[in-house]
Amino acid sequence: MSMKVSPLRLSKRKLKNTYHNLYKGYGRQDWWPGDTPFEIMVGAILTQNTAWTNVEKAITNLKVEKMLSARKITGARQNTLARLLKPSGYFNIKAKRLKNFCSWYLDQGGFKELAKKNTDELRSALLTVNGVGHETADDILLYAFERPVFVIDAYTRRIFSRLGLIAGDEPYDKLREAIELALKQDTVLFNEYHALIVNHGKDICRVKPKCMDCVLNQDCLFRRTSGQIG
Repeated sequence: MSMKVSPLRLSKRKLKNTYHNLYKGYGRQDWWPGDTPFEIMVGAILTQNTAWTNVEKAITNLKVEKMLSARKITGARQNTLARLLKPSGYFNIKAKRLKNFCSWYLDQGGFKELAKKNTDELRSALLTVNGVGHETADDILLYAFERPVFVIDAYTRRIFSRLGLIAGDEPYDKLREAIELALKQDTVLFNEYHALIVNHGKDICRVKPKCMDCVLNQDCLFRRTSGQIG
């Protein structure tokens, strides 16, 4: 007989306080950049293992060649698409993944048909696409489809574990669901919170953190226990 796994419970107060301190420090992020939901989806796939500035260059290449559409990408030669995606790194792999995604996207009937699915159905469908993992699927759900989904990435785990909110090694969905439960379903909040986490993790809360410049350092368990001073 299997034992029921207890849900992870997180402090709403601490999560909200962290958000407010990040917002006070960085301001509104207006993330995710993209003119259309499809462009946001493309960006979510290309941003795997690279900086956003590199993704912007690849998307610009697609726009210049008038190839930023599911049909054009699906019909493009692999080497042609890879050349345009070169700035994003791992360009041969990403060209294959993007073509896979666009073929699936067209088979599903495009944005309007996909938008009819509820969030759980849409996540499950996205996860069937080769190259789309949990984080990428949730990026697409939150930013392209505007669903109240909290995206878990390496920055989230690093920052929240250093603050003592989580252990850091929780299963992806267990952690996502716990944060969503604590903060309720708020698409605008989740959008802004994730963008702020990325900004903070990229510039300040790195593997080797800049604790003296951190807007969260007064609440940081890592800073207190490690004697880190910046």
